[in-house]
Amino acid sequence: MTTSTPLPAAAPAPPDAGAPSPARPRRDRTGPRDRRLACTALMAPFFTLLVAVFLVPVATAVYLSFFADDQPGLGFGPERTVFVGLRAYSAVLTDPTFLAGLGTIGLYCVLYVPVLVVLSLGLALLLDSGMVRLRRTAQLLLFLPHAVPTIIAALIWLYLYTPGLSPVVGLLARGDLHIDFLGVHTVLPSIVNIAVWSNLGYEVVVFYAALQAVPREVLEAAVVDGAGPVRTALRIKTPLIRASVVMVAMFSLIGALQLFTEPTLLNQTAPLVGTRYTPNMYIYDAAFTRNNYGLAAAASVVLLAVTVLASYGVTRWTSRAGRLQEGAA
Repeated sequence: MTTSTPLPAAAPAPPDAGAPSPARPRRDRTGPRDRRLACTALMAPFFTLLVAVFLVPVATAVYLSFFADDQPGLGFGPERTVFVGLRAYSAVLTDPTFLAGLGTIGLYCVLYVPVLVVLSLGLALLLDSGMVRLRRTAQLLLFLPHAVPTIIAALIWLYLYTPGLSPVVGLLARGDLHIDFLGVHTVLPSIVNIAVWSNLGYEVVVFYAALQAVPREVLEAAVVDGAGPVRTALRIKTPLIRASVVMVAMFSLIGALQLFTEPTLLNQTAPLVGTRYTPNMYIYDAAFTRNNYGLAAAASVVLLAVTVLASYGVTRWTSRAGRLQEGAA
């Protein structure tokens, strides 16, 4: 009788020495504490500048607005700082010159912001369309006025606006066109012209950079669908750079509310531009001409509140318009 012996199980074949071994996933040795330290180190410069440049001056202005220098008796004693509450805010909000300045700056914003945004966006779309030759040269020529300091630009335009000195006014007078650029109805548009001339090139660069990030596939699909250059610019490119348009409009509005340099220089030759023509000029006059720092601080706080409310209104309006546009699409 024979018995069969079972064969031993075959041993697994050794791995090929030449085959690469599977890479093991590296364990992240960065703990939550290290990540918090990294975030703190990266955000520290921003918060330092925020506190030093914005929060501390605002807190100082709010503090100064509640105090005033007063002299006891008949005014022969030493000055002392006394708490006056909301008296400075009441004086500011009931001052006709400050309210007129707010109206002037409001009209200035209505003229300046749309003109700047529309012109800069139109020029950027024109440069991006390829219809303009020597685009680099055109961008440089548009940006050069922004490199000129604001004071120098205002002096140049003051020379061009002043009758008897300006070659532009003299040339128009030869053609029986007598235009007073510093008149009642033209002084504010003249100031708008100075600001647009100075800032147009910078905004064109912002829009042009945003247009370069638009996917070329989207533009090619629009051309295939039969969209012309104008329709592509208005219906395709402009909605895709909506965030840049909102940003430019926001910063232009904030800068417009701080108008100071141009009307201050025009004040030297234009009688209609007074020393309190804008809120910033009112603040300067209150602090350095009348030495009323409490009044100047209160006016600064009011102007800050107006700026915050205007910025918030623009943000809400653009967000709502964007949602309506997305819903319609």
